[in-house]
Amino acid sequence: MKPGPSSERAVILAASERDAVRTAHLIKEAGYYANICGDIAELERQVASGAGLAIIADEAIGTADLAGLTRWLNEQPSWSDFPIVLMSEGGGPERSPEAARLGRALGNVTFIERPFHPTTLVSLVAAAVRGRRRQYQTRAILEDLTESESLLQTALDAGHLGALELHVPGFELEASATCKRFFGRAADLPFTYQDLLDAVHPDDRARRQEVVEHTLKTGADYKIEYRNIWPDGSQHWVDVRARAVRRPDGSIRSLVGVCSDITARKTAEIEREALLAQLAAERSALAELTATLEQRVEQRTADLMREVAARERAQEQLRHAQKLEAIGQLTGGVAHDFNNLLMAVMGNLDLLRKRMPEDPRLQRLVDGALQGAERGASLTQRLLAFARQQDLRAVPVDLGALVRDMSELLERSLGPRIVLRLDIPDGLPLACVDTNQLELAVLNLAINARDAMPDGGAIEIRLAAWQAKNEQTKNEQIGNEQTKSDPALHPGNYLKLSVIDSGTGMTPEVLKRAIEPFFSSKPVGKGTGLGLSMVHGLAVQLGGALQLSSAVGEGTTAVLVLPVATAAPEAASPVPVAQPVKRSAVILLVDDDPLIAMSTMEMLEDLGHRVIGANSGPHALDILRSDQEIDLMMTDHVMPGMTGIELAAASREVRPQLVVLLATGYAELPDGTHVDLPRLAKPYHQDQLRERLDQLLGRGAASDLRVAAEDAGPLILPPPP
Repeated sequence: MKPGPSSERAVILAASERDAVRTAHLIKEAGYYANICGDIAELERQVASGAGLAIIADEAIGTADLAGLTRWLNEQPSWSDFPIVLMSEGGGPERSPEAARLGRALGNVTFIERPFHPTTLVSLVAAAVRGRRRQYQTRAILEDLTESESLLQTALDAGHLGALELHVPGFELEASATCKRFFGRAADLPFTYQDLLDAVHPDDRARRQEVVEHTLKTGADYKIEYRNIWPDGSQHWVDVRARAVRRPDGSIRSLVGVCSDITARKTAEIEREALLAQLAAERSALAELTATLEQRVEQRTADLMREVAARERAQEQLRHAQKLEAIGQLTGGVAHDFNNLLMAVMGNLDLLRKRMPEDPRLQRLVDGALQGAERGASLTQRLLAFARQQDLRAVPVDLGALVRDMSELLERSLGPRIVLRLDIPDGLPLACVDTNQLELAVLNLAINARDAMPDGGAIEIRLAAWQAKNEQTKNEQIGNEQTKSDPALHPGNYLKLSVIDSGTGMTPEVLKRAIEPFFSSKPVGKGTGLGLSMVHGLAVQLGGALQLSSAVGEGTTAVLVLPVATAAPEAASPVPVAQPVKRSAVILLVDDDPLIAMSTMEMLEDLGHRVIGANSGPHALDILRSDQEIDLMMTDHVMPGMTGIELAAASREVRPQLVVLLATGYAELPDGTHVDLPRLAKPYHQDQLRERLDQLLGRGAASDLRVAAEDAGPLILPPPP
């Protein structure tokens, strides 16, 4: 079923009709689709016909026969993992054996304990629908891959080509049905490398073996024509062409190529050569010309094959880059929306914690919810790092001092079974990096190395200077083999920060996908799949690269290539101390999301300020043009019709001295935008909001900002689309 209202709806099975109707009303009010099921049989039919998720009350299925539902769940295709939200009175599987049983039976289950806040249910439904949409996208991708494989097979069939792969050093042969047919074997019969050797004509075996050994020794293309004898005794010619596929350590893993039956051509060539031999005296000049022409044709054919292979490699790299770019854009948008949701959750929880009664159990529940929101905020930072939309402050940094200062933190994080060694030479130049993000990246790489050594071991961190040159950036792809540079690196001076472990290592398949977002080789629950993606995104955003090399049983080396700083570090300036606000301020709050606007307004009023709300840029301008006293305008950036930056520029024409605070989940502003506005990153706590307002509204701070605004002149905005 294609994605749509039916395939994204929530099917509800509650203990009572009243609960079902109330749950459906909450979901529909949030903009999603919902159907109510009277019993488990109807739920099974609704799920089988297409749905986004199921919401089930545990008492509604306590004694029901779940065989049909579990059978459908177990028979889902590989792309599908149908989400279920289980409403439970007794809590999750850690407290309720029944919940644990249902969780094991139903698979992808999220538990929600009653009573619950409607926002919690809506958030779970939104997350489940988004996850279901991604599953549908995965299905579409799998269908495209299947179609591509079919097209490739069609091309091979059209060219009458057989495919083969010879794995070394074990010499294990994989041959297609067409390839077997060229050696007189049926498609359903086994065909080993020894069978192939036995089939080669005795007069051609030595020549063929010499070409194989030359290819395995030098890595040159394998290209040969020879005779083979079929089981029925007939003699045939084959043309075999293959190319070496290397492991990350540079050794040859296998020979992959194609073969074709050239018996007809060879027979014709033999007959022609016999005829030319009879007419050699009369046609010697013509024979020489023909030989020269054949040589040129062969050379041109080889050149064309190399060009095709190079073009295919370039197209594959382009497709990989386009895929990562598309995923990065999608990830950045999801992180922005998630930041907005976390903003409402954290703001309301802050207010709730201040106003609820002194009940330790309630306090623990609220603290747990806040911790979950904080973890969500950390996850969005990783998503933004992968999408290259995080806010970086790249400054000249002494990497040697930074790593030495981190050594105590690293040793505590790695545990007593891991030995940490540092190899940091003196006299290294400064690197241009964001200190906080780089520390997080190094910690990520160290923890990944630790997890690869379950029985303990050693981790070495090295620093070295390195220079990228033009000739060092040719035909190298990160993730397939040990790399000396990244094709995206510009020639210049860099520093290499290497994290080396002696752990289990990675297979070539895992290494190839290591930096893909949400891909993880760790057990379920042990990783988000965003660690290496975040490190890669940070390195690229800083103008460097992440290089990986690994071999099973030999450990992994992760190298951060970072640009050398071209400017001297700025002198540290004293941090201005915010003056406490002496009066209640009048704040104009501009946000198009009513949920976030309500939460922020509550926090501002709780801080003692008077708030005027506006749901769009034009609405805020109407208020600014009035006689209403306003001390500060706090605005979101991404709003329909008029962005926060455009609103700030327009507000300077109306009230040049007005202080503007930009509160946004996006860390990166559009290209062409030059603005120096105070900013507050979403999501934020009430304490962070209070501290920022104290800085802007304190004595002297506001006046300094107004003078700076007057001196800066109008904002420069990006050109219209």
